[in-house]
Amino acid sequence: MQQGLQSPLSGRVSSGFGGGKSRHKNKIIIGAALAGVVPFLVSTFAASVTVGNGALEFGQGSQQAIACDPTVFAAIGEEWHSAPTDADASAGYFRVRGVTVSNLDLTSCRGKKLRIRLISTVGAELPIGPTADAHVMQISLPNVDAPVGTSDASALALTYLTGDGTVVSSPMAGAVSLNLSGTSIYDGSDLSATNADVTFYLDPSATTVNLDGQSIGRTTVETVNNPTR
Repeated sequence: MQQGLQSPLSGRVSSGFGGGKSRHKNKIIIGAALAGVVPFLVSTFAASVTVGNGALEFGQGSQQAIACDPTVFAAIGEEWHSAPTDADASAGYFRVRGVTVSNLDLTSCRGKKLRIRLISTVGAELPIGPTADAHVMQISLPNVDAPVGTSDASALALTYLTGDGTVVSSPMAGAVSLNLSGTSIYDGSDLSATNADVTFYLDPSATTVNLDGQSIGRTTVETVNNPTR
């Protein structure tokens, strides 16, 4: 690696580059429930907080509130985004390609909504869709006895939400993948219905949503038991 080419999240999480990508990995221990839709993680940066009746323990760079699964992992995938200038034809940055929620138990989280959001280094929710108010990506986890892997955004009801949980009506630039076979991108463990990977891709075309990885201070992952939205 050339001197001066730093990992976008260096100093907060460990990283490694390979094949033009890097994944930043954070182990999260969860002990809290999130029953409603509130952007409670936006301005809280203490070592621990209390949400509902449980203590939420922060990991490096990520925060999670998943009551249905006590231990999950988050990995940010990145890729080089070329942005040449007149002064530097090789200029660019590592864009956030996607966020993977790994080790997710689809049995205990059956039928719940799974949401991600990205928080900037100054504590603001970042737009992760084609409009400025699209701060959340959400899917509905399978509500069946034997879930199967899929990349069908419609089947998983992929949508954008505002920070307070209101549905955003805008074209979908993102994509999603629910993987139950093979190995986890987080730690190489075998995938199954009780150890699934869900990857939210911000914009596979890299034409609309291009976030510089250096702007990401925290990631959040939430589950909610709300059938209406």
